[in-house]
Amino acid sequence: MPLKNKNRNGGKVLPPRPSLLHIALAGLGSSLAIASIAALSQLSGHPWILGSFGASCVLLFGFPDAVFAQPRNLIVGHLLCSLIGLGFLKFVGPDWWSMALAVGTALAAMLVTRTVHPPAGSNPVIIFLTRPDWSFLLFPTLAGAIVLFFLARLIFKLTRTVRQAAAINS
Repeated sequence: MPLKNKNRNGGKVLPPRPSLLHIALAGLGSSLAIASIAALSQLSGHPWILGSFGASCVLLFGFPDAVFAQPRNLIVGHLLCSLIGLGFLKFVGPDWWSMALAVGTALAAMLVTRTVHPPAGSNPVIIFLTRPDWSFLLFPTLAGAIVLFFLARLIFKLTRTVRQAAAINS
């Protein structure tokens, strides 16, 4: 097997490349979702967007069937990690070691609750860098994650016939 078809993880073969249609729809869907949430932020004056939502789009649009991309994981994972990040920031302090403990605790909490959403693991870091107040749980965390979920589902439904036609023709 040619070297370029292997990665450095024990020589396992790389997964197959998605179809060009899947790639195009994933890119378009994630762009539309982030644009919509950013527009909501601008129009409402409330922060609806969170840095980790870009990575959430990778899962929602690139791997919509993955466990990590399911609604429970998306919404609860983001909310839980932001809550833990805020708790450590407010009650333990803004130190580097507190941020590290917040990230580790957030990961452990997602594992215990079976709500792992990898992008949400960066929420405590974002919180320590921006030092928001408790309202961060509602805007952008909860409101933004819910809107992102509904936008992903809407875009997924709108493109269903295109994806089904492509699957039949392949």
